Parts: sequence; C-alpha cells; structure tokens
Amino acid sequence: MANTKKLGKEERKKVKRAARKKAAPKKPRDYARGSKKPKVKKLARGTSKR
Repeated sequence: MANTKKLGKEERKKVKRAARKKAAPKKPRDYARGSKKPKVKKLARGTSKR
C-alpha cells in the first residue's frame, strides 16, 4: 500500500479500498470466531468484569 501520511481522509479511504481489492483473499478460519478470547468468570452483580 502507498504511503498515506500526506493524503487527506477521502483519498486515504480510496487507496485503502483499492489495496484491499488487490490483496489475496484470506483463507477461511479453522476455528470459531471469538473462541480464543479469554473467558471471564461470572461475578456478583454491579462489579466490573474487565
């Protein structure tokens, strides 16, 4: 992808979109989405979990 430091927001969006179209397609993941997130135990109501 080109250096987008000197471009404005709209031009940067266009460049990024073009780069995404050119990029090779990603392989499908072999695990469920979110399955690698750290699991959090249930806590008492009113306490912050993270």
